[in-house]
Amino acid sequence: MNITRIGFGAWAIGGTGYAFGWGAQDDEESVAAIRYAAESGVNWIDTAAGYGLGHSEEIVARALAGIAAADRPYVFTKCGLIWDDSQPAGGAFAQVGSPGSIRREVDASLRRLNVDRIDLYQLHWPPQDGTPVEDTVATLHELRTAGKIRSVGVSNFDVELLERVGPVGGVEALQPPFSAIRREAAAEILPYCAKHDIGVIVYSPMQSGLLTGSWSAQRSAGLPADDWRRRSPDFTGEPLHRNLALADVLRTVAKRHEVSVAAVAVAWTLAFDGVTGAIAGARRPSQVDGWIAAATLALSADDLDDIEIGIDRLSVGSGPSRPTW
Repeated sequence: MNITRIGFGAWAIGGTGYAFGWGAQDDEESVAAIRYAAESGVNWIDTAAGYGLGHSEEIVARALAGIAAADRPYVFTKCGLIWDDSQPAGGAFAQVGSPGSIRREVDASLRRLNVDRIDLYQLHWPPQDGTPVEDTVATLHELRTAGKIRSVGVSNFDVELLERVGPVGGVEALQPPFSAIRREAAAEILPYCAKHDIGVIVYSPMQSGLLTGSWSAQRSAGLPADDWRRRSPDFTGEPLHRNLALADVLRTVAKRHEVSVAAVAVAWTLAFDGVTGAIAGARRPSQVDGWIAAATLALSADDLDDIEIGIDRLSVGSGPSRPTW
């Protein structure tokens, strides 16, 4: 697959009603945002069964139904997070990797997405049910042989786990968290994937809104109780103060290029060797306009110097603060 440098992230459009929801969301706005992103040139959507307990996948299906088959984006989704419908808000997720569970999950996702094949099927988190990760990835390869998925991927894996699954076929793509705030992937994971020809699509390059240029302490204080960010340490206290100060550093770079802060935040992740694409979320069409310019934005050495100096001065996050080539 030849994917665009930015893909549409469908986590937030899962809405509310579960532990990792983003508060209430208008489904019609979600559909409009996906279609607008596709019209703007984005050719892949990343979702997961766990986003909204299946609701995000259903919304993706609604959006795709209005797009001609020849113009439809690739669809990526994930497995391995199981919820209990009998518990309030679906209960806590269980990280399950058993072959039987994975086979049931792919059929459920195919139905919700209303597609014949999933373009990239990713294990959302390493299993914690006692299933060896090798068995889980081997099952994903069986699903590809059966024609239910096109490519095998994983999310939130470290180098050790990537090494372990190599003998059973390995993976074609990895999805790690990566932003100017959360930079750990640049230390070992990105170089490893570049060396072993594993595609990397990074998630949360705008750190869930903190690096969009529109976030504020007031917005953090006003988050509804059903928005997971209300419980995140990045959105409160001294970490929030430093994160917003880093957004101001990005704002200086954004002014040079006449783009948004969000575009600079995403472009910064794309500047790293080994990063194939970045996942950018949107809950309404106007938010797509905020980051779409990142696909063609090339940050200069001076830009990268200024961002590196800002990261180091503010002591934001951990990990390499500048890309190397």
